[in-house]
Amino acid sequence: MNVRRPILAAGAARVQGAVLDSRRMEGLKLRFVGHDHPELTLGVGVHGVGRAADGRDALELADGEHAAPAVRFCVDRRGVWLTVAEGARGVHVNGREIRRMAMLRVGDAVYVDGKEMRLVAATPPRSPEAAWRESGDESGDPRVVLRGVGGQYHGRSFTLEAPRLVGRAGDADIRIDDPAFADRHARLELIGGQIVLRDLGSVDGTLVNGETMRDALLQPGDQIVFDAHHRFVIEAPSRPPPDRDEAALAADADSFDFKTVDRAAARRARPLRLPWLLLAALLIAGLLALLLLFGSG
Repeated sequence: MNVRRPILAAGAARVQGAVLDSRRMEGLKLRFVGHDHPELTLGVGVHGVGRAADGRDALELADGEHAAPAVRFCVDRRGVWLTVAEGARGVHVNGREIRRMAMLRVGDAVYVDGKEMRLVAATPPRSPEAAWRESGDESGDPRVVLRGVGGQYHGRSFTLEAPRLVGRAGDADIRIDDPAFADRHARLELIGGQIVLRDLGSVDGTLVNGETMRDALLQPGDQIVFDAHHRFVIEAPSRPPPDRDEAALAADADSFDFKTVDRAAARRARPLRLPWLLLAALLIAGLLALLLLFGSG
């Protein structure tokens, strides 16, 4: 049985045997919540985390071939994967126990030995301009959805064809029944095609991708957390690429190889030819039939 040893230091191991697209994974960090530890930038590779070597009740980064971290954060072109060491216990993601592996999204809370870490982006979500906060230009879209991924509303979805009120009040669209939660905590709405989170006077604000925010411009894939454990993800259809000018389209047309396309079309238009093996089989079958016919006479 493998025994986990508390040998910890800063660092990360490289992923071998694959060429990874690091550009998709730029700007991710691991933030240690509740204790003094610098944030870890999660570049492409493997990053181990476990108990401190000096016996302190803290988590540190594990490095070296002989280190035995409790968990590893594996970053590749697919995203961020959490793997749990054999025999390790007490590992949770957003309150759900993980025994072997879990895929993470920005804003997830990871608990190891009762200590919390958050996966955050290098740049926090943007706040809307002050003028937008007073704007009445609201245009709903039923294709933009707030989908519950944890807490009371797990599995439920709320469209943003109309503004959605979050709070303890009876008329709230997303009602959080907690005495400490504000009656009118926040509002989610579409303004000028942008997904906007507006704070309505909450005490602690709202977690957006692991960052405490009052007002924020949201993007598809962003994770929002109300009251610590009510988790939602923004889902929306992908936007078409911006219109290209006529000069760019003309350049594409000039560089297009119409001859290649014509040859391909001509090949598709040719009549289908039987393979020579099939023709040979038909010929042999005919000779056998003639042999049987005349041989029997």
